Parts: sequence; structure tokens; C-alpha cells
Amino acid sequence: MKVAKFGGSSVASADMLQKVANIIQEDAERKFIVVSAPGKRFDDDIKVTDLFIKLGEQHISGKETESTLQQITERFLSITKELDLSDEIVERIKKETTFLLKETGNTAHLKDALKAMGEDSLARVLSAYLNKIGLNANYVNPKDAGIIVSDQPGDAQVLDSSYEKIYQLRNKEGISVIPGFFGYTEKGVLTTFPRGGSDITGSIIAAGVEADLYENFTDVSSVYCVNPNIVENPVEIKALTYKEMRELSYSGFSVFHDEALIPAFNKNIPVCIKNTNEPQAPGTMIVAKKENYNGPVVGIASDKGFSSIYVGKYLMNRELGFGRNLLNILVEEGISFEHAPSGIDSMSVIVRSNQLTEKKEERLIRRIKQELNVDNISINHGLGMVVIVGEGMSQRVNVAAIATTAIAKAGVNIQMINQGSSDVSMMFGIREEDIDVTVKSLYQDFFESSMPVR
Repeated sequence: MKVAKFGGSSVASADMLQKVANIIQEDAERKFIVVSAPGKRFDDDIKVTDLFIKLGEQHISGKETESTLQQITERFLSITKELDLSDEIVERIKKETTFLLKETGNTAHLKDALKAMGEDSLARVLSAYLNKIGLNANYVNPKDAGIIVSDQPGDAQVLDSSYEKIYQLRNKEGISVIPGFFGYTEKGVLTTFPRGGSDITGSIIAAGVEADLYENFTDVSSVYCVNPNIVENPVEIKALTYKEMRELSYSGFSVFHDEALIPAFNKNIPVCIKNTNEPQAPGTMIVAKKENYNGPVVGIASDKGFSSIYVGKYLMNRELGFGRNLLNILVEEGISFEHAPSGIDSMSVIVRSNQLTEKKEERLIRRIKQELNVDNISINHGLGMVVIVGEGMSQRVNVAAIATTAIAKAGVNIQMINQGSSDVSMMFGIREEDIDVTVKSLYQDFFESSMPVR
């Protein structure tokens, strides 16, 4: 029994939906299908979810919405007409969207309801098309599927009580087509996962029905060891552990949502990343444990948009609760942190730059000076992170030496190194503008060089 999730690029057009239908038809074990909203058909195209977000913003600000709603309906009409499906599906989309704009008072819940319309509508379209070509398929709303989530609009978390309900889906006849990205609270309010949450839905369904395999179909045939926009024709990764994929996803890999693996990991369900345009390719398997590790580093990830809050105070290490008090200030200011390397008299807290406004920075500096009585404090922007990932790397004696040598050869200054207790990753903080040259140098030494790693 398999759960197959198809991402936005896989359902962007009628032509792609025909490919999806063929993939489903080829394997009777694909009993549960999770879909995203239609993504981009070409580079300058607009994702359907972005159109719904735009529609909500226009409505909330009192602007005209008819032209955006027309764009949305025309997008779905282009799919249904080519698939020779009834126009009733598109009429339903227009009617439900108009109803939401008129009747949903809570702004956060309106935004969630609109964002979910893309997935929900596409699931109805795909279900109708599968039936048209002779398959027994049923659209299953997430509420009926049993996906119960926390009441956190735009950031929902699945509740443990969901899984027992989801397991009952195994008793349904035919193919279940489930829209991704959202669930319902215990009070029955539609609430979405974070953006990219269709991956999360697929993982939740796979865990709930205790599938033998969760297939995640996207527009690449496998996960690459490095961003192909930085390194041409990089090495393909045949197998990853859950921990490795989680680190790579969090650190900038866009193939898989970084939270999506958690339900599958908890139920030990293998995941396979596959290509909708090349479904016969083996893809990349994500498993609990690999038999062959093929070296200490499986991938190199990178990301931009970080800031460093540096705090210095003499004898900081002797002051009980200093670190806790510093982090408490961040909590009170609504700022989450990514890393917190420290020395005996200093501590740096790495945060996403988009959390810091000019006023918030001024308030942070003032509060830290006054409440913690520090000697100095500075906030530096333009920080990038490069992460090398591989289980067991801390057991290899010269991984750090190879990495730092490669970065030095690229002429890049390392501003921060963080490994801590991690056995899976090693992170280097550098200037954003140095990311590409750093990644290229690391790739050469870890994947192209014959240098042995013990």
C-alpha cells in the first residue's frame, strides 16, 4: 500500500495531470493520492496559491477582487476543458470562493480557507478525471480523512488523535484523492500547515494508514548532493536517512518541506522522492538507517538571510542564567533562534533576518544592555550558512579539516563554526556573497577529490 503525493509542478496543467493519472494507473498499490495546488507552468507563471493569497489581501484591504478571481477560474477552466471535464467544478470554485469572501469574518481563518482552495479544487478535478478514465476514485476532504490539527492559522500541527481516524481510510474502496496543506481543528475550523504543507499531509496520511511507502513526486529525479544552480551536474543521492534529509531540507534544500518527514519518521515509513516526468527512475530513498554510507558527507546545503546578535560580557560563564535570560528577551520580542555558539565571555545568537525590523533591533540592543548589563553588543546582517550533512561524520577524524581547508582555498573567511553535539551536520557561517564559491570548493574536495576520509 502506497501513498503518493504530487507537488505543484506535477499538477500545474492538464498535460501534467494526465501524467499523474498514468502514474496512478500503473500501480494498483497507489491507493492514497495527496495533491498540491497547481504550481507554475513556466518561469513567469503565478502559482494558484499565490493568486488566492492575492485575492484575500485585496478583499481585506477593500480593493477590487473580480479580476483576480477571474484569473483563478480561467486557470482551472484551462485544465478542465483540456481534460474534457464538466464546467461544474470550476463554477463550484467560483461560488465557494465568493461565499468565503462574504461570510468569513476572522481574517486569519479567511486567509487559511482561501489558501486551501487551490489544493481542495485540484483534488476534485483529479478525482473526476480518474473516474473519467475508468478508475474508482473518491475525493476525500481532510476532515473526513481524519486530519485534526491545532488551532494555529498558517502554522497548524497535526494532533495525535488524528492517526487512529486516518487508519480507517484503509477500509475505503478505490483510490482516495486528498487535498494537501490543511486540516480541521477539533472545533471544525479549516486551518493550514506552513507553506509547502502538502508534503506534511502526505507524510501524515502515510503514517496514519501505515503505508509501505510514501512516494513524493516532484520535478526532479532524485535529490542532489548540492544545489544544481550552484554546481553543474552534481552527484545524485541514492539513499538518505531521515536525519540527513531533515538537515538538508532545513538548511536550504527545496525538494522537501523540512517538517514533512516527522510523521513518516515516527512510524518508520520509507519515503521515495520521484520525478513525475520520469516515474521509472529509482529516485532517492529516505530511510531510518542506510546499509551503505558511501562516505561521511552526503550533501552540502546553503541558505541566506541570517543575522548574528553578538553579546560580550567579562566572566559571562560564571553568571548563572545568562544564556536563559538572553533567550528570554528574544522570546518576549517574538524572535526564534537558529544557532547559539558561545565562548566563556561571549555568545552569538543566529536568527533569521526577516524577524528583525529597525525598531525591534533598537529595542533588543537597549533591553540587552539594560537588563543583562553587557560590555558590548552588536547585530550583524548579511550572514549565510553552509552546512555539510552526513550521519556519523563526528566519528571521522578529518572531516572538519577537509571542510575548513576547502573554504580557505576559496579565499573565504569563516565567521562561525557550529557542530555541537550533532552527529549529522557541521555548519559554517560566512558572508552571503561567499556562499557559491564556498559550496563549489566543498563539493570539489568532498565529491570530486580522491582525498581519503577515515
